[in-house]
Amino acid sequence: MDSPIAEGLSGLMQWSEPVIFDRLRDAYSRNVVDPPTAWRLARLHARVWRALISGEMDRFETLRGELVGELAEQGLDLDCLADADAGTMTELLEIVIARYRGSQRVAKGYHLALMALAGRLTTAQAA
Repeated sequence: MDSPIAEGLSGLMQWSEPVIFDRLRDAYSRNVVDPPTAWRLARLHARVWRALISGEMDRFETLRGELVGELAEQGLDLDCLADADAGTMTELLEIVIARYRGSQRVAKGYHLALMALAGRLTTAQAA
């Protein structure tokens, strides 16, 4: 049997991508006037999240570097990236709380997975 964290990450891989993209698109739409540019940034950032969730840390670092460069071209800084990540993490946590409150085992796996992701994001932000 998989660990609770592995189960949570596997579950996130199955359903979180549209949620992540929508949240990131909303975040970038508030900071970028051009809708296609906001969409492009959100799509790239969603790919960063997919690599993060799947544990592909080399890919995560590469994509995150590309995203940081793209944000700089738009005059956006790392605070914008951190705000988008924080909003995304909050949205995922709220969904898990609402959807899985009746299943303690499943909810625990998701909570542990989200904590692991938050740790990875914190490490990346510090680097």
